[in-house]
Order: sequence, then structure tokens, then C-alpha cells
Amino acid sequence: MQIENKYWHLRNHKLFSVLKNSQIEELCVIINYKKVKKNDVIYFANDELKRIFFLKRGRIKIAEMDESGNEIIIDILQSGDLFGELSLDSENKNTEYAQAMSDVTICSFRLEDFESLMEHYPSVALKFTKFVGFRFKRLENRYSNLVFKDVKTRLIGFIKDWALREGKREGNKITLENYLTHQDIANLICSTRQTVTQLLNDLEHAGLLSYERKEIVVKDVNKLN
Repeated sequence: MQIENKYWHLRNHKLFSVLKNSQIEELCVIINYKKVKKNDVIYFANDELKRIFFLKRGRIKIAEMDESGNEIIIDILQSGDLFGELSLDSENKNTEYAQAMSDVTICSFRLEDFESLMEHYPSVALKFTKFVGFRFKRLENRYSNLVFKDVKTRLIGFIKDWALREGKREGNKITLENYLTHQDIANLICSTRQTVTQLLNDLEHAGLLSYERKEIVVKDVNKLN
């Protein structure tokens, strides 16, 4: 059954859509398939065994600790996203780690196996470059916001982007599953939980959104600015 799970995960992933069924079957021999419980750490960037991961189901956060021991969330990943040693650099010294935010299912390649795969299939290498470029562009935009925008603007931009990417839209209204705590959001926008709570209350009092434990409703996405 695990071989079948591996096959269908690879077959349905955009990165491998250019491969034939027989080529996908060959990859099933070298890919690792694993289920991880909520809150478990999946990998540390300084692990001796370097891997490229594919998130099949669930959500994870990519984070690191600052010098004071505070968590900084770098990114939230969804099904289909890639993470791990995306730079393909076995000497990478960054300190990020990946932690499950729900029960997740992942597949992974050892770094050397993935490099060999891309040498054999240039079309996969091209798609991988596009995947990584898109993610790095998103992170670049986020870091730019941290430098040049105030906390309120960063929070509104984050919620709007989150809603547009994952929310259910009805006209200008967007309903979004809320799986982040105030502290998570604070860690994402480099603020404090108290500030995030106050700003969310202000936005709710202004009639721009409704914030509940399990969902966020953006009343009119065009007015959330």
C-alpha cells in the first residue's frame, strides 16, 4: 500500500507531471513516505542527513529562533509545497526547522538522490527551479514588508494575502479557516501577541472583518487596506 501511496503522490504533484508512469514507478523505490503527528518537528536545517520534502497532506510551519530564543515563523506551507534543502547546498548553515501544525503526510528524497533525479530529467529540474523561485519571491516580498511597512499595514497585508490564497469567496466577502493563533500571526509579521490582538479587535470594531477561533470573515476584501 505504501508503494501505491508514493506513486499517486508523485503522479499528482505538478513537479513530476512531465514524467511517464514507468519513470514515476522508478522513483517510488528511492522516495521515503512518512506520517507525522501535530507539533512534531519534521526536520532541522542542520541535520546531517539532507533531504528535499514534499508535503502531501496537512500544514507545516518553517521557523527559526532569534538570538533571544523567540520563534520567527518564516512561512506556512500547504499540501503540494516543497521544503528542506531547496538550495541544494549540503553545506547550508541556516537554522530553520519544519514543524507540523496538523497531522501531516510527507514524502522526501535524500539530497543526493534528488540531484541525480534532476540530472536524469532536465524537465523536472526546470519545474523545480520555478517552484523554488516562486517561494523565494514570496519570502522576498514578505521581508520587504517587514522593513518598509508598519505593523498594522503588515497585519492587513498578511490577512488579505492569506484570505485570497486560501479563503472561500462569495463576491467580495471571503471566509477563511482560522488555524493560526494570535501568537502565530505575531511571529509571522514580527510583532507581539498583544499588538496583534489589539489590531484585530480594531479591525473587527471597524466592521472590516469578523474574527473567531475557527474562522475569519473578511467582510469586503476591497475595503481591507
